[in-house]
Amino acid sequence: MLVTVIDYNSGNLASAARGLVLAAAQRGIKADVRITADPDVVARADRIVLPGQGAFADCAAGLAGVDGLEEAMFARVDAGAPFLGICVGMQLMAERGLEHEVTPGFGWVRGEIRALPAPGLRLPHMGWNELAFEPGSHKLLEGLQPGDHAYFVHSYALAGADPAQLLATTDYGGPVVAMVAHGNRAGTQFHAEKSQQVGLRILGNFLEWSP
Repeated sequence: MLVTVIDYNSGNLASAARGLVLAAAQRGIKADVRITADPDVVARADRIVLPGQGAFADCAAGLAGVDGLEEAMFARVDAGAPFLGICVGMQLMAERGLEHEVTPGFGWVRGEIRALPAPGLRLPHMGWNELAFEPGSHKLLEGLQPGDHAYFVHSYALAGADPAQLLATTDYGGPVVAMVAHGNRAGTQFHAEKSQQVGLRILGNFLEWSP
């Protein structure tokens, strides 16, 4: 199984790759995990992971700025390869981002990325928060329980989500979208690769996911 971690100079690549390698080892999955910006490698990927840190517009520009990379990723995902976006990688799945400017997203899930309301609370939202979800609702949540904790670092989040695409929420001054999925495309607002056993469970589930 070839698992590509998309390299577009947007941080946390090595930790995402390490998490995937460890999750594969825990499941006994033979996975070739590669950090790559090579469109030819992405075009052969069995699974694609898009991490992301920083501003929505910067990440979108960074991805579009690598010749052929975005096109190869879109084509492979359109062909059915399971996709996982992490943090800003998940946010890019939305219709648009409103961080500093209006920036088009992939349009894979409904909604837009807006500043967290969180009145009176510190931003960025940073630290461990509980996940709320319906047990048994999706393969990526298999083996997890409502109340399990994941690690968040963000000041913006998905607003206007389609309830049918919403997998999990957390609470930070109100409900905040934590996970989404639509077809073979899924995303976590939290850093799965930094969420210890909960994150490894989700990454392992992703490696076994057959949407």
